[in-house]
Amino acid sequence: MGEFFHTVLSVPIFNLLVFLYEILPGGDIGFAIIALTVIIKMILWPFMSQSLKSQKVLQELQPKIDALKETHKDNKEALAKGMMELYQHEKVNPLSSCLPLLIQLPILIALYRVLLGGFGPATMSQLYDFIPNPGVINHIFLGVINLSQKSLYLAILAGYFQFMQTRMLISKKPPKQVAGKKGAMDETMLASMNKSMLMFMPVITVVIGASLPGGLTLYWVTINIVSILQQQFVFSKVKQAKTEG
Repeated sequence: MGEFFHTVLSVPIFNLLVFLYEILPGGDIGFAIIALTVIIKMILWPFMSQSLKSQKVLQELQPKIDALKETHKDNKEALAKGMMELYQHEKVNPLSSCLPLLIQLPILIALYRVLLGGFGPATMSQLYDFIPNPGVINHIFLGVINLSQKSLYLAILAGYFQFMQTRMLISKKPPKQVAGKKGAMDETMLASMNKSMLMFMPVITVVIGASLPGGLTLYWVTINIVSILQQQFVFSKVKQAKTEG
């Protein structure tokens, strides 16, 4: 399975990265990493878009879900039936926000492994015959940051954009009309957990990012920026469709 993963995903992604390095002006591996990350995110756009739409719709439905939990707090069977009817009426599948992420995960892991592997003779031997071997790779991004070494600056940027991305996705507290009631207690707890995650994830991102080669951290920064732009686009479309509907 590991060999299959390496051959089908890691090697093609590595070859695409070297190809981008060759064709992009400046001979800067940082630009190639950014371009590769954007290309992969665009390929995965249909899956990511569906996931974000589902997350947004589920957030919008939260007041109705809270009301159902208050109404059927002593009848789990009635609650389950009410929830199912609500999802059917709103045409949303609660699992649809998770499945696309599972599809994306292997590709993103492969990209991570490619960047972690570096550009030594062993990895360069994996180039296809039609991909020219550039020999020595320039690791200096923008003439300043050595992407083969740790970079605290990139780690801080990754943490900042991680904060921005997480803040867009966190669930809000239950509305006042149901807040504090038994049926909304789990949503209140979830909102509290999300608030903790909002602060915890960026800190972890900075700590981990500061321990990785700068190329990997630049990939992390790019992933977060593109994800923020995607989220803004999808959420605005959902809001527009709701207004027009």
